[in-house]
Amino acid sequence: MKRRPLHVAVALTATAALLLTACGSGDDKSSNNDKIAGAYQATEKPKESASPSGAPAEDKPDGVDVSLPKDMDLVFDWDQPKDKNEAAAMDDAANYLRAIYRGVDKRTAKDAAVTAYSTRDGLHYAQVQINEWIKGGWTAHGTRRHYDATTRSAPNGKSVEVAFCADTGKFYGKEVKTGKVLKTEPSLKDFGYYRIVMVKVPTGTGPWQASKVFVETRAEKCR
Repeated sequence: MKRRPLHVAVALTATAALLLTACGSGDDKSSNNDKIAGAYQATEKPKESASPSGAPAEDKPDGVDVSLPKDMDLVFDWDQPKDKNEAAAMDDAANYLRAIYRGVDKRTAKDAAVTAYSTRDGLHYAQVQINEWIKGGWTAHGTRRHYDATTRSAPNGKSVEVAFCADTGKFYGKEVKTGKVLKTEPSLKDFGYYRIVMVKVPTGTGPWQASKVFVETRAEKCR
């Protein structure tokens, strides 16, 4: 029987349950092998939608390497907000996702990019997701698209929530040993709605870091 990644919901903390990548039966043709995603069920809708715009897939902000292999493409189709802090938090939310998949590619949850762009629950989340890919014997292949982003600052200015949709319909698992791409049939599971709470490091000189991750899976509003 063909084996492919699928998702098993596992609650790890009261503030952020994680939806982990695991190995399951190929009988579930609609299961998608991508979602790095959490599973605190988000009910709050963004106040406004952003228009698409491109963002670089490879970058070295703050001297931290978040580059990815050519067959692993994270696309960010969103506009920069006018607020300087919100724009910086949005950029680093994208770098946080790049850092996770860089860890998947490098086969380590301790890559410098992971620790640079995450803290507390956000760091734990990233490490668990990377380790599940590693344990499954998979890396990633294809294009993962992020869009309809919004930002919202906390009254104290110390955190920014970055919310967005993700489409993983063309983003697959790939067996590290064989190089075989594990394609799946399109389904609602390909769409997720993310809310990442970004915080500024105390020194104020480093990047914004993901401290919490909330994800609504099977997000009809993102399809």
